[in-house]
Amino acid sequence: MANMNLIGKRVLITNADVFMGPVLCQVFAAHGATVLESTDSLLHPDAPASLIAALGQIDILVVNLAVPAPSTAVTDVLDDEWSDIFAALVNPLPRLCRAVLPAMIARRSGKILVMGSASALRGMKRASTYSAARGAQLAYVQAVGVEMASHNIQVNAIAQNFVDNPTYFPSEVQANPKFQERIKREVPLGRLVGASEDAEFAAYLCSDNANCFVGQVFPVCGGWV
Repeated sequence: MANMNLIGKRVLITNADVFMGPVLCQVFAAHGATVLESTDSLLHPDAPASLIAALGQIDILVVNLAVPAPSTAVTDVLDDEWSDIFAALVNPLPRLCRAVLPAMIARRSGKILVMGSASALRGMKRASTYSAARGAQLAYVQAVGVEMASHNIQVNAIAQNFVDNPTYFPSEVQANPKFQERIKREVPLGRLVGASEDAEFAAYLCSDNANCFVGQVFPVCGGWV
């Protein structure tokens, strides 16, 4: 196993029971990290700060946020849908960063990785709300990443799609022949990216081996983007 330099690192993984959370926890622990698995709701404005305060030092923050993607026609998207998706995917991100960054700045050390979506990088029909929220995540990462670079803090994002995970590609979806045909048609790789393949890349980006990356968005989608 490659040395990801995570031994002794305290890693907070949010929404650890959904999306990429379970496999991230396994992979980061396998690389020696002390994994802090949080399943707390982050919808309340005070929740992110309370979570960080309760956990103490955080060396690495992995922002893993997910909700089912609406498939609403753009002319039918109402304010409630827009607000709910942004409340779940976007609003917790600056609140988490605001809570964790002061201590990282003081130590001149820290990493933040956002598990985002490639839907922000390629247009998708009936996905305007979801794609806009995921795009906001990536734009935030790019801005914060370059701002924090001088403090020796690396902030980056993985923009993924067609990665094996229980939230967006559960087993019943993967077993559907129409979905299997879609994979062969749309994804140059010809298959889903493995969950562990994605998580190992996340671990690399959170290791000292990746200190040169700041404010960058990495597509992990089997060539779909």
